[in-house]
Amino acid sequence: MNNEQIIHNKETCKASVTAVRDTLYVVNGKWKLPMLVSLMTGPKRFKELQRDLESITPKILSKELRELELNGFVKRTVYDTTPVTVIYERTEYADTLGKVVSELREWGMNHREHIKQMSRAEADAKKTMAVSL
Repeated sequence: MNNEQIIHNKETCKASVTAVRDTLYVVNGKWKLPMLVSLMTGPKRFKELQRDLESITPKILSKELRELELNGFVKRTVYDTTPVTVIYERTEYADTLGKVVSELREWGMNHREHIKQMSRAEADAKKTMAVSL
């Protein structure tokens, strides 16, 4: 039985929609899941995360880290050094997203390959048309 068969009546459909909406509310945006993936390799400082994520601005990174911390996915530790050192790390609770992240990664890799194949097929079709003209 696949997951689509589980949603077979109005009540379970509504509960499923609510659950998906709740999930998206917590991990919304293009940065939260990539941030958690980056932290899979271990604790990181702010600048390390910013380098991993490349085009994220410090303002957005700070906001997203704060939201992940509020939802229990990230732990922020401040060390009394000069200058102050702040380390971010995933919590055990963040590991509950492991299957979700794994499935998204797998789907993303397959989708990227699908798009490449579509582009190749389109280019081949154009070449065939050009040759036949």
